[in-house]
Amino acid sequence: MNFSDFITHHGKRINKDHYIHLIQVSKIDRVIDPTELEMLHKKGRKFGLTDPEIDKLINTEIHNHYQPPYSLHEKFEHLYNVAEMILADDVITESEKRMIKKFAIETGFDDKAIDKLIELLLEGIKNNESEEALLDKFKKHLFKD
Repeated sequence: MNFSDFITHHGKRINKDHYIHLIQVSKIDRVIDPTELEMLHKKGRKFGLTDPEIDKLINTEIHNHYQPPYSLHEKFEHLYNVAEMILADDVITESEKRMIKKFAIETGFDDKAIDKLIELLLEGIKNNESEEALLDKFKKHLFKD
């Protein structure tokens, strides 16, 4: 088992670092908006966490160094989740813009593709496009040559 993973009482393996980074994104403007809190609980339950486990992580979150996944699909999924969190309160702050760009860089996306990727994610999520559809669009942009 990877040290950045943990097992819930349901026996499900979860990338703890990724979830903690979502918590950090929600706290970037120092206040967790109710819609952000709802999103954290929704994502946490998707990962198999219980509401008490989610609340404990939110209340005890400390800065962790991000360990990005290897595959394009997983990298995209992580960034998609960050973009969803940013858009949860329908307000995109400068701090949140810097945070998503930092995550894109840390995830290992090519510098030339990052701005297009962030724009694609934020606009796509606003328009209720699925993660898979946005990944397909990004791949077409990335491999258009």
